[in-house]
Amino acid sequence: MSRLPPPLQNLPLPIIGSPLFIISNPKLVIEQCKAGVIGAMPALNARPASQLEDWLAEITEALAAHNRAHPDRPAAPFAINQIVHKSNDRLEHDMAMVVKYKVPVIITSLGARTDVNDAIHSYGGVVLHDIINNSFAKKAIEKGADGLIAVAAGAGGHAGVKSPFALIQEIRQWFDGPLALSGAIATGGAVLAAQAMGADFAYIGSAFIATEEARASEAYKQAIVEGNSDDIVYSNLFTGVHGNYLKPSIRAAGLDPDNLPESDPSKMNFGGDAKKAWKDIWGCGQGIGAVEQVLPAAELIGRLAREYAEARARLR
Repeated sequence: MSRLPPPLQNLPLPIIGSPLFIISNPKLVIEQCKAGVIGAMPALNARPASQLEDWLAEITEALAAHNRAHPDRPAAPFAINQIVHKSNDRLEHDMAMVVKYKVPVIITSLGARTDVNDAIHSYGGVVLHDIINNSFAKKAIEKGADGLIAVAAGAGGHAGVKSPFALIQEIRQWFDGPLALSGAIATGGAVLAAQAMGADFAYIGSAFIATEEARASEAYKQAIVEGNSDDIVYSNLFTGVHGNYLKPSIRAAGLDPDNLPESDPSKMNFGGDAKKAWKDIWGCGQGIGAVEQVLPAAELIGRLAREYAEARARLR
């Protein structure tokens, strides 16, 4: 019997497209799911808050239509990311919407809350909580999360500093439930490597920024294509939480990416002004050296699938 709950079973590819703040939208999520990976989007990307219901209806209806037309290759489920930090004054509203639409997978970030997990479980949804160390992982499971997203060194946006080898190893010593790995994964070979270490899924974000469906500026997408790991800086200046960002966007803001001051973590804010704070500073992981052109999401997923099959063949 699989230790994965039903929404996470039998996926064509063991990939979750990570929710990209500002960038992910229904168009991208739908294309990810139709191509066989779990597509995800932050609830906070819908602004005003009333837009979230429209987006959930759009995604739900589009995937249902796809499944009716293609019963032989159904879409993967979709996920919504909820920031549960106390500064998110929309959480109650957004949770009501995901419960109404019975969103299959919820990704929780920046805090673990039993009441949020209970609400998702009330309709059979699955909760994956993202963590940066083993201690936070244990707290998340104790509070009722079904699975974990191990955010290792090199991940885009809010990232940890742990080696993926250490983080996965420590979690697997006590937890045998759903586990995804995040951190510089941008090839099919890296997806297989994540599984070899003990993860069930690869959690891929930055590569999807350089897709036609992504709601990112052309300059941002081109910076992904042109950049590599040397162009990434790790800082907590922009949100109060440490994360990885593209140096060109920091220079464009008039700052020196190699000499950034530290921020006060107590000032972190994911409420009404969050989008403004992030708008011109581009989050990005260290895996972008594998991204060579802007593609439709389905073509990127096709490349990952081919590379994944080739990596498995090499090992055999």
